[in-house]
This record gives sequence, structure tokens and C-alpha cells, in this order.
Amino acid sequence: MKAIMVMFDTLTRNYLSTYGNDWCHTPNFKRLEEKCCVMDRFYGGSMPCMPARREIHTGKYNFLHRSWGPLEPFDFSVIEALGKAGIYTHLCTDHSHYFEDGGCTYHNRYASWEGFRGQEGDRWKPRLNVPDIETSKYGKKGISLTQHIANKSAQQKEQDMSSVKTFIAGLEFIEEHRQNDNWFLTIESFDPHEPFYVPDKYRKMYDLPQEINLNWPAYMPVDDDLDIVALRKEYASLMTMCDVYLGKVLDMMDKYNMWDDTMLIVNTDHGFLLGEHNYLGKNFWPMHQEVIHTPFYIHVPHQSVGRRQALCQTIDIAPTLLDYFEIDIPENMEGKSLLPVVTDDKCIHDYALFGIHGGHVNITDGEYVFMKASCNEANQPYVECTLMPTQMRGFFQNEVLQTMKLEKGNKMSQGVPYLKMKGKTYLKSDLFGDLLFDVRDTEVQIEDKKIRNRLQNAMIHMMKSIDAPDEEYERLGLEKN
Repeated sequence: MKAIMVMFDTLTRNYLSTYGNDWCHTPNFKRLEEKCCVMDRFYGGSMPCMPARREIHTGKYNFLHRSWGPLEPFDFSVIEALGKAGIYTHLCTDHSHYFEDGGCTYHNRYASWEGFRGQEGDRWKPRLNVPDIETSKYGKKGISLTQHIANKSAQQKEQDMSSVKTFIAGLEFIEEHRQNDNWFLTIESFDPHEPFYVPDKYRKMYDLPQEINLNWPAYMPVDDDLDIVALRKEYASLMTMCDVYLGKVLDMMDKYNMWDDTMLIVNTDHGFLLGEHNYLGKNFWPMHQEVIHTPFYIHVPHQSVGRRQALCQTIDIAPTLLDYFEIDIPENMEGKSLLPVVTDDKCIHDYALFGIHGGHVNITDGEYVFMKASCNEANQPYVECTLMPTQMRGFFQNEVLQTMKLEKGNKMSQGVPYLKMKGKTYLKSDLFGDLLFDVRDTEVQIEDKKIRNRLQNAMIHMMKSIDAPDEEYERLGLEKN
């Protein structure tokens, strides 16, 4: 038995023909319909990048307990579990956050891994001689932009780009090991995450000029000054390059008839707002469908294909891998195997939680979404529950560390004592307030007390079931009991 997961970062479903787009060129994503189940109600959980990857390893929500960070010493990792069961695991990635303080424990769970440098603001090439870059009011500014300019000096050709190198490494692994049994390969592309840096041959497909006007948008509200059409085409051109390299994986599976003995998962962590709801980016704003309602494809050998309507989430990937490789699923795992969904569209979740630590806490039943905001302007109390006090590129501040207390272990920590400290956050969900949406067709804000109360009660029940900190109930103005 073999399995491949092709994971993209920031793959927005409304740019895929599978999910109704009629202008973005993604023929290989369309090909997936021939071999895969297409999930119509798949949601992310913990946002953004590293919190989502923690869910992939653990099969558990983490956004209610801590912010961006590494795997914890007490965490279960499905990758380690596969290895202990005799399944060889290999990672090909250009996701540079793995190699920073806030992500340094994920890739080392694999038996072997290959990392390719240069994405986004990866501190790779020296930036001493890079001049200040003038950008529009919508453009990214700061050290990461300067670093990106330095990194591009080593990425002038398509074959030099880190996501391309990632796919080539994955294809080489498949070519070399296709006749071996019992392995799991992750091909993880940071694209189409911003900056939307892509060779001009893809940009020409969308009639974009040679010069790049806006390929790294800042996270901010927008107004009529922004050329939304051009920005979306910049993103679409990178989506098309991603599609080309996905196609190479599908070609290899066709060539060697791997569909008979290899599971394929194609997924992402989250999407992106490109002017929808008058915002750019993610994190700061309410978690609209474009960000959290994600594309997901799965092929299981000798199982039927087609659309699936069951409510599913990122936390379901870990138990699915265990189930496929016939390994016991831990009892306290919050995710459920997707194999019953593949076989007969079985309901595995009545509700799904999602959010970013310190932001709205959100719940959906697949038809409606309720977003619970902080009940106070200070967004307090806000705590971090961890044994790994690091964030993206550094440690927690001393003033945060000074507040730490040792807590008794619970379900979140697998019974291991952990540190709780008073955190700091940039999020301001109180500015938006509580929100309720009907998402059965397009996302429409509604007022319905009965639906709101049902979803809020389900939210409290789920928070209790995963041992959410008491401070979260207080921050949100919820009664725990």
C-alpha cells in the first residue's frame, strides 16, 4: 500500500473549475474528477499555515489553545505513527516556515525530507545590497519584501523556482520507489501562496503585462483604486503553474497504473481573499468561505468517484491515513476517517469548528456558519497553552513568559502538564461582532435567533469536548456550563 499527498498552500476553491470557475486555467485539477472523490463540504480548522499542519499530524484542533507554533512534545504525529508501523515517510517541501522557530518540529517526524529555499520572505539570500522597493498602498512592505527580491536573484528561470524543485523531487521519489511497497510521500508546495511570483509565460495566458504591478498584496481593506481584475489574474497565473506540476504527478500515476495501489490526496490549508468582502488576505478578517471552505480531492484504490456532501475537515486527514494503512486510530483523536465518506458519503461530523487563535471562534453544520466574537475590546483573557513558547520567527516575549504557570494535563496535552501564559494578539474580532451566515449557495449574512442559538450551543459542547481553556469562554462571553 502506498499513498501520496499533494498539498498546496493558499489554494482558493473558487479559482478551480471543479468548484465552478470558468476562466482560470486548471485542466489538471479538472482531471482529478475522473479518479477522485471531490469533497463539496470540506473545511479547514486551525488557521493559518502551521496550525493547519499541526492538525494534519495530530487529527486534533489546536486554535483554541495556542497560536502559530511547532508540534508539541506531547503531540501525537500520524507521520511518526506510520513510521513505527513500517510505512516509510518522505517529505518534499518548499514551505520555509518549517525551518524557523515556529515550525521546526514537523518535517523531522518524517523518515527523510528534502527542503527547497527561497519562498516568500525566507531568510535565504543576503539582502544587504537590495535597495528599498517602492510599492503601491496595496503592496507588501518591509523586510520580507526585501528578502523576496534578494531570493529572486537565484530564481530567474522556472526550473530554479522552489515549488518546481519540490515537485521534481517528488516525481523522482515516485520514479525510484514506485515498485516498493508501504510508503507515504508528501509533496508540499508553498505556491500559490503570495507573492504571486511566476514566469511570464503563465502571466501571458491572462494578458498580464510583463512588468509586475501587484503580486504581493498587503492584508488590508480595499477601495475602488485597486485593479481587482489584474490582482486576481496574478494569482490565477500562479494557480496555472501549480496545475501544470500537479499534472506531472497525475501523468506518472497514469504511466505506472498507480491508481490501483496508491491513495492520492490533493489538499490545501486555506484560501485567500482577493477583494471579496472588500478585503485582501486572511487572518485579520472574519473567516469567510473563500478562506476556510477549501478544495479537497481523494482517490482510494478500487473505490467509486464523484461528489461527496458529508461535512469534513483537515483534522480528518490523520485518521484517514491510519485507516488506509490499517493502523489503530487513537481514541482521543477529534478527526474521523474519510474512508466511509469515500465509500458511501457517510456523515462523520454534525458540526465543524474553525478559527485562528484569538479571533472569532466559528462553527458550521455545512449549511450555516456562526462566528462568535470577543465580547470586549481588549480581547482578553487570551492565553497560550504550550510547552514550545515560539512563534513564527522567534520566542514569546519575556513579558508573556513571566506570566507562565504549570497546568495539570488534559485532553489537549495527552495528560502531560503544560505551561499556560497570558498572550498578546493583533486580532480584533470585537470590531466585527457576532456573525451568522447562510452558506448553502453563496455566503449571505442572516439574522435567525433559533439557528444562532443552536450553533452556539453546539460550539460550547465542542469546546468542552476538546478541553478548551476556561479563558476562551470568558473572552467570548460564553457560559461554559
